[in-house]
Amino acid sequence: MPDFTAGSAALTPDRVVDSACQFCNSNCRIKVSLKLGRVLEIRGEQADPVQDGNLCVKAPMMTELTYNPLRLTTPLRRVSGRKGDPDSRFAPVSWDEALDVIARRWLALRDAGQARAIANRTTGRLPRGTGSLVSRVFTLLGSPNDTDVGPVCNDAGGNALATTFGLGNFTNGYGVDGATGREDLGSAKFFLFLGTNQGETHPVTFAHLLRERARTGARLVVVDPRATPTTELADQWVAPKPHTDFALVLGMLHHIVTTGRHDRAFVERWVLGFDELRAHLVEHGYTPEWAAGVSGVPAGTIRGLAADYAGTRPAAIFCNAGISHQLGAFDTYRTLTMLAAVTGNIGVPGGGCNFMHNTWPGGLNLPPLKVTPPTRGPALPVGPDSFAESILNGRPYRLKAVMTEGNPLISSANTGKVREAFAELDFYVYTGLFMEEAAYYADIILPVCSGLEFEGVYMRRDDRAVRWQDAAVERVGQTRSDTEIWIDLAHALGRNDRRRPRSYWTDAFPQEWKDYGTLWDTFVAHTPGMAGMTRRRLRARAEPLRWPCPDTDHPGVSTLYLDHPSWYRAAESLDPANRGKRFLTASGKAEIYTPELESRLAPSGHHALPVFYTHPEVTGAHPTIAYEDRYITNPINPGALTRPVRLGVAGSDAVHRRYPLMGMTGRPSVVHFASVTHWTPTGKRLNGVRLVQIHPATARGLGIADGDQVLVESPRGAVSGTAQLDEGIRADTVYLPNTFGPAQRAGDLYGAPRYEAANTLIDDLLYDNLSGQQAYKCFACRVRKK
Repeated sequence: MPDFTAGSAALTPDRVVDSACQFCNSNCRIKVSLKLGRVLEIRGEQADPVQDGNLCVKAPMMTELTYNPLRLTTPLRRVSGRKGDPDSRFAPVSWDEALDVIARRWLALRDAGQARAIANRTTGRLPRGTGSLVSRVFTLLGSPNDTDVGPVCNDAGGNALATTFGLGNFTNGYGVDGATGREDLGSAKFFLFLGTNQGETHPVTFAHLLRERARTGARLVVVDPRATPTTELADQWVAPKPHTDFALVLGMLHHIVTTGRHDRAFVERWVLGFDELRAHLVEHGYTPEWAAGVSGVPAGTIRGLAADYAGTRPAAIFCNAGISHQLGAFDTYRTLTMLAAVTGNIGVPGGGCNFMHNTWPGGLNLPPLKVTPPTRGPALPVGPDSFAESILNGRPYRLKAVMTEGNPLISSANTGKVREAFAELDFYVYTGLFMEEAAYYADIILPVCSGLEFEGVYMRRDDRAVRWQDAAVERVGQTRSDTEIWIDLAHALGRNDRRRPRSYWTDAFPQEWKDYGTLWDTFVAHTPGMAGMTRRRLRARAEPLRWPCPDTDHPGVSTLYLDHPSWYRAAESLDPANRGKRFLTASGKAEIYTPELESRLAPSGHHALPVFYTHPEVTGAHPTIAYEDRYITNPINPGALTRPVRLGVAGSDAVHRRYPLMGMTGRPSVVHFASVTHWTPTGKRLNGVRLVQIHPATARGLGIADGDQVLVESPRGAVSGTAQLDEGIRADTVYLPNTFGPAQRAGDLYGAPRYEAANTLIDDLLYDNLSGQQAYKCFACRVRKK
């Protein structure tokens, strides 16, 4: 059919703006066609060979966020109602009034010697650099508790990468490496996906890998307890028990190092600790047969997978939340870095450890403060779920004022406990687009811009690739960007501070930073490895630019640790001490084991060499974990506290007498990203019903038919959904989509149910004590018909 919009006076755009889809870590560029300032159409970037003009179903929903009748458009202050009550009443206030209330409450705590009782939790939706502004405010306040989204997302992967290789980043890039002229990840001959359903979570970048795979004939193996759109396209699907990937990878590693399949030349030159690793694996008996007994994957499959990975070069590992959201996330990721190191699959195009959801490639630095801020004590244990324990039980000390840029009533484990904590919290500030569940607990509500309404940079993909976005439309109501909010809050603190001069705050937050271009120039000028990432250069490119990028003549780094002059130049720009280093560790090599690393980790209960344990609610009574009742400095995140653990303690199957199944949570479909897409009409129309995936044989035994309304129950609570019988899931496992919540009014139009948060079922006291990752990927449960 001809394009009948061509030549239409009404439908021909008068302007096209380059903006960003911000619904997943593919972070595609969108070309926003406008007429009289209104959005006509959204298209993808054709000039980017990775994106190839593609967009998924979510991109047009960016417009539905902007022009949404449910949006918050003015600051609000609580005037009546019990915290958490949906009938709570809020009244509009001016921005100055709202920010002054916050400033006075925070300063009163500081003046009472309780600065550490103030906390903030950021989220991945923020304009890049917001976290740097938050950190600066909290430094001046004297509170250590400015936390980020990492423990809900993928801090463990970054922690493990930094420990072994020196940088906590996705190691390889999508597309052509500007330094070598060679395809990077697309040149892989073997893809090993663990806990990543890229067909639904990273559709556009996955499509790029599939196009390259058609050219190279690369083999794709997907490890996941359930079938997904990604496994449909795989050469092999391996379905372990939830939370047992650690055992599977140990079994692979044992087979590789004991049968001589490792890369001897690479190991001898670039790896420390190989002999200790081999002895450790043999001593502990981490054989494929042992791994089979834990994971339920046949030993022959594990041996074959190990042989294929080690014998096919280059081989790329990809991981996502399926690994991050495990009790042993850090140790599992560390073992995967060892797998890449001993096979020589690190620092090579088409290889690497591509651990997803690193939401920013590096820190963004501001100029040094000109004042001496208060001394900050230790932060709460990593992981924002520690907020509830602090508020309710004062462990290790009590929070009294919290601000969030996300929705802890959906994202945090053990939602019932979090709800109880926020009901008791003295003072809470919620910032967001909608009256989400958390907003009803707030004292002050601040309305933020949607992604089409602000200028900034965004990170496309997880591969450290950065690109500029322009504001496409006028702002709705009185909304402000998050960077503007924090600068304005700093000025409110200045005008309300009776102990410090106003300049203490205002000099640290110049008003010109409210122009994002000026703020970005400041970041570029003060952040190592970023001198080449000027806004002029970013604006001129159809493709993004990868960090690190030390100057405007540098193409940016695609393959970290590549034995190439462009990498050594970039590495030195990060720190002069890196001169001549391939890996940015103390030794300049990949560090599997060193005495120093063992000494560093040992106080926390962990070790340089991996000791197996798993979640206590995995069936089979496998070795698990026990937490000590004391706090120490976290060796991986030394600004925070953590509770030491004992690994390998005897497990028990007692919980499975009442809750015989293993549940896991995850994304509902490609339609949704976090909870924000549930506030769009398209999101709720396409996927407004929570479908609980159950194996038909399991369902028959429970008297459940396809489409029945069911309750999924764990020792923490119960949530509802609709049964979806599917042979593509283990018979001992139930899959429960998350991100649904009881405040999501957008679905009312379609009769979509309001659901309790899936994380009601998760035990918040079981977490990775190094990274803070919560164990969303396994909980003992039972299912019954409603």
